[in-house]
Amino acid sequence: MTDILNVLVGLLLIGGALFTLVAAIGILRLQDVYMRMHAASKAGTLGSGLALIAVAVHSLELDVVTRAIAGVVFFMLTAPISAHLLARAAYCVGYRPCAATHVDALATDGASRPGGTSAPAAGERPAAGDQPAGGTAH
Repeated sequence: MTDILNVLVGLLLIGGALFTLVAAIGILRLQDVYMRMHAASKAGTLGSGLALIAVAVHSLELDVVTRAIAGVVFFMLTAPISAHLLARAAYCVGYRPCAATHVDALATDGASRPGGTSAPAAGERPAAGDQPAGGTAH
């Protein structure tokens, strides 16, 4: 039985590592901040969740299993919400989706800017590409 559990733990760790690798590659290779954030939040959450499940299966102790499950639930609840809030904030300060994004729902939403306007207000700098206007690449 321990051999089966060891194989299961190994598969979970390999799966978690692969999803984490996909998240890292996505952060490096994708075109704009929204695509990168999507890769980091989805694949990174799944990778860390699989690693925590592997820890729970390996230990088989109630306190470790409980903490691992609590960690997975915490990741699943907080990562999508925080990614959404960060993406919304990035859009509101001027980061626009890249040209590969065919639908910009916030541009016609009316709620993308405070005051209900989707266009930059007078005195605001229009943004281009992945950088806010006047920004420099770091």
